[in-house]
Amino acid sequence: MRICAEALSVAAALALVAAAAAGAARAQSDNLEQAAQYQACMDLAETAPDEALEAAQTWADLGGSDPARHCAAVALMRLGHHEAAGEELETLAASLEASYAYLQIPILIQAAQAWLAAGNVERAYAVQTTALAREPNNIELLVDRAMTAASVGDYTDAVDDLDRALSHAPNRADILVLRASAYRFLDDRAAALADVEAALTLDPGNPEGLLERGNLRRLAGNDAGARDDWLQVTRLAPETPAAAAAQANLAKLDVKVE
Repeated sequence: MRICAEALSVAAALALVAAAAAGAARAQSDNLEQAAQYQACMDLAETAPDEALEAAQTWADLGGSDPARHCAAVALMRLGHHEAAGEELETLAASLEASYAYLQIPILIQAAQAWLAAGNVERAYAVQTTALAREPNNIELLVDRAMTAASVGDYTDAVDDLDRALSHAPNRADILVLRASAYRFLDDRAAALADVEAALTLDPGNPEGLLERGNLRRLAGNDAGARDDWLQVTRLAPETPAAAAAQANLAKLDVKVE
């Protein structure tokens, strides 16, 4: 079960983290040639993972070290070998050379995503917990772990992590919407509505916020208000998961009305 219909896909999350890691390598490495090769390999992992895996393995044999191993693991993930990628990413995070220690948290984030893609929620949660032990105030990690908890129905734990995230980023509308969803599943509609209204005050056109407020209005018997919110989602964010969820809700509402 998803905490919010608009959670980032595993693929999108991996792409963002991979790009951030490669960019960091380019900025921090003393070896510009190796940094450029790292960036090129990570880019290739996004577009042609089979080629990237072969290139990374060859690079590793030639002394590519941690960047080569990282690229190979990301390529494995892209190829759908999620368990192998998770294992390799965890191992890599625990054995990084000092010059690449700054990649530990991004790599652990990727490892958790790999385990989620493999369907191993318990392992993903454990990896996220390990990462948070190193960076307890990392907002994205707190959000990730909250969503992992919510995926197995642990909404109380999800709210705890989202509370911590919001204590460091009180004006993040996306996190407020996630917490609203968690509160809704806990049947605390007043808290859910307060969060979603706060999110929409910060970002009036937030599709996920409008979708969630529509859900809450529907539960409260306000079908007209729910319809208005869901229609806004379809207008503001067509061809998105949020719009698809809103369309499905509208269809159910129309069936009930008929």
